[in-house]
Amino acid sequence: MDKISAGKYVELCYDINVLRGDKKEPVYSFTPSKPDRFVYGQDLSMIEGFMRGIEGLEVGDTFDFSLNPEEAFGHKNPELIMDLEKSLFVVDGKFDDEHVCPGAFVPMQTQDGMRIDGLVTAVTDDTVTLDFNHQLAGERVNYKGRVLIVRDATPEELAPKHHHCGCGCDHDHDHGHCDCDECQGCD
Repeated sequence: MDKISAGKYVELCYDINVLRGDKKEPVYSFTPSKPDRFVYGQDLSMIEGFMRGIEGLEVGDTFDFSLNPEEAFGHKNPELIMDLEKSLFVVDGKFDDEHVCPGAFVPMQTQDGMRIDGLVTAVTDDTVTLDFNHQLAGERVNYKGRVLIVRDATPEELAPKHHHCGCGCDHDHDHGHCDCDECQGCD
């Protein structure tokens, strides 16, 4: 039976939870009908701690492990929390308070033209504070699931993919990681 190792195509179903004290807060689930799919060792966006946690597993094996922030999404970087002029969020002469409010994710663009989403954490008379850290930065994360498929990857699966569906969200739709509003129907 194949084991998860470099160059193997893998499908997993699992739950991602944030651990806060003795509580688990659900974040996302990959289901048997919508599993996480990837070639082990090829996707550089995969978290090393996660990869170590599933390495060597076979079809039918289960896993349940937790990662501290430094093993998962890192600690919050204060340099990625920025106060921007409120005038940047004016649409048709009016501040867009419908879309730019605490708790909302706002699409922005880097100087290189790359799209990034920022979490609005505060709105004042003059500024909007955006947090560009990963949503799970600073969090202890638990992964619990089961291995569905492990096999040799095909040449097509090993070839680098251009994985943007054209919606501009910069998520990798081939791996089922995109759940943004702009991408509905792109998978």
